[in-house]
Amino acid sequence: MGLIAVGGFQHETNTFAPSKADYAAFEHGGGWPPLTRGAAIAPRLSGSNIPAAGAIETLHSIGHRTVGLVWGAASPSAQVTRDAYERIVGDMLARLGEAGPVDGVYLDLHGAMVAEHLDDGEGELLGRIRRIVGPRVPIVASLDLHANVTRAMVDRCDGLVAYRTYPHVDMADAGMRAARLLDRVLSAGRAPEKSFHTLDFLTGLPSQCTMIEPAKGLYAVLDGLEREHDTALSFAPGFPMADFPECGMTVFGYGTDKARVETAAAALKYAIADAEGQFSMELFEPDAAVVRAMARGRPGLPVVLADTQDNPGAGGNGDTTGLLAALLSRRARGAVLGLLIDPPSAAKAHAIGAGRKAGFALGEISGVAGHFPLEGEFTIERLADGQFTCTGPMFLGFRMDLGPMAVLEKDGVRVVIASRKCQAADQEMFRHVGMEPRAQSILALKSSVHFRADFEPIAREIMVVVAPGPAKADPTMFTWSRLRKGLRLKPLGPAFAAPQAIGS
Repeated sequence: MGLIAVGGFQHETNTFAPSKADYAAFEHGGGWPPLTRGAAIAPRLSGSNIPAAGAIETLHSIGHRTVGLVWGAASPSAQVTRDAYERIVGDMLARLGEAGPVDGVYLDLHGAMVAEHLDDGEGELLGRIRRIVGPRVPIVASLDLHANVTRAMVDRCDGLVAYRTYPHVDMADAGMRAARLLDRVLSAGRAPEKSFHTLDFLTGLPSQCTMIEPAKGLYAVLDGLEREHDTALSFAPGFPMADFPECGMTVFGYGTDKARVETAAAALKYAIADAEGQFSMELFEPDAAVVRAMARGRPGLPVVLADTQDNPGAGGNGDTTGLLAALLSRRARGAVLGLLIDPPSAAKAHAIGAGRKAGFALGEISGVAGHFPLEGEFTIERLADGQFTCTGPMFLGFRMDLGPMAVLEKDGVRVVIASRKCQAADQEMFRHVGMEPRAQSILALKSSVHFRADFEPIAREIMVVVAPGPAKADPTMFTWSRLRKGLRLKPLGPAFAAPQAIGS
């Protein structure tokens, strides 16, 4: 049995988002565990639905020893700052050097990291690690389902394993699968055969959900091909909010037989290509969604409105008020919106106290042009400290610290405010402030898909709403400039063409 170096560096980069991920964002984690080093990694992540937790447990069960490097994650946003990237990577590489010769490396990565100075954060990291450990030490990484997998990432490691569910209820399982692949590579004593394919279209995050078609069926196809051809197979639909040439969908596989690996990967690619048109989905404007929800939702069977374009899990700051304004305009009694990330309003509510009324100017802290805080008099119903443990399938075991939280009410509409950025994907986020989600008529959630794992079982209906925000549900809404020529911007949609230079 061998000594395996374990590290992680996760960030999903929306290059159109309003704020960047600095070092402090990783120190806190933004809903993820904080930046952790060395021997503290294993106990800090143990029992949580995090890839590294699954990988460490599996490696130890096989009989391998592990040495912790650095593990860190931050909420999705614009680019990782150069300072944050170089400090975290530098620390990881220094600890790898200090660990002495290792037999293998496992990394818990996202796969869609863009830094201020690098298009391909993971490809660069893998290259630097490869230079330290040399060509013979296997490197295997787990990736998010939304990874924008690059050629450099594939070339610089011996295995990549992506999540297979969105909502990501299988993050720890992906780590386990990556650990088993690493063990097989070590046992074989040689690198596996690889196959890597790209697809020619983008699709918005809501249509990538694996609880609905076509993704549900495509991952069933993947499972069958993997078993038939003895191949570690992955499909990454990509993160369609990163403006660089290798943004997009990919298929990749690993195994001992080159022909079988290539057959499995190619068959999956063709199945995805054939399903392109099925990735289109209906999107609702805020007012139309609220009117429909008011007619159909009731306590015990709420309608869920996904405020997808302000999703903190896709680069939004969770502070836009377009959907909240529609709820208030319609006096949608029994409606709750959360989480609105607004530290000043949370602090004001705590200073005034529960049970009192006060004027608030809510949200719109990001400074998006043309958007202004929503002003009005609200009743402060409840206050909380923001510290709780999640119980839903996606964030199971996550120990949240969202800072001061508050519930404000106006005309029967409630808004749950938090001080630290995190998408609304777990019912405990509402129970923590004394609100049972099932008892509401309308749940307006700042999330794209992850909420479905915990909220779909209680929902009468789910509507994806295109209220203002930087995480566009339709990729054609972005002003792209650097994609590869010919990539279709949505299923069966227009192809990207580089903007013409002024004067050309």
